[in-house]
Amino acid sequence: MKNSLKTAKMIVCQRLLESVEVKKEIIENDIIIKQIWNASDIIIHCLKGGGKLLIGGNGGSESDSLHFAGEITGRFQKERMPWPAIVLGADQATLTAIANDYGYEKAFARQARALAKEEDVLFVISTSGNSKNLIHTVKEIDKIGCKTIALLGNKGGELAGIVDCPIIIPSEVTARIQESHITIIHIICELVEEELG
Repeated sequence: MKNSLKTAKMIVCQRLLESVEVKKEIIENDIIIKQIWNASDIIIHCLKGGGKLLIGGNGGSESDSLHFAGEITGRFQKERMPWPAIVLGADQATLTAIANDYGYEKAFARQARALAKEEDVLFVISTSGNSKNLIHTVKEIDKIGCKTIALLGNKGGELAGIVDCPIIIPSEVTARIQESHITIIHIICELVEEELG
């Protein structure tokens, strides 16, 4: 084995400390905490009003979208009624058909336009905030009047300026951003369940 136990321990401890540091920055940032609360409030009003969540991302963020939808339609911590959530792009046949005909940048936007109603919420996840397919989707959803939330990283990218509720993780490291994204998804699920569960 290339790495010794000593080297592995150093890497493990360093990465965990880096993750803790990012989360400490979030704890100390009232703006981020308020945006997490705002996102939860938007979702609560959506679900109370009979709406659904449309969730989307790319790569690891798409995996987080699937995880989030599972917590919403299944349950997080409380036994309760299931709530509706759809992950954009999860249906491979639809995704590839739209991407083939309109380009990947429009794949989520077209699906969202077909499924969204005014009472729904679009929740997008992007570590850079500059994913073109998500930007197109937000702009398309704006025509319907849905509320939009974005879980972001870095400085928020273009998405930060076009959604109703941007939550920006203060890091430039993709892995650290993603670790905080899943923590915030769990916190949002808990806040929503506390109100509606």
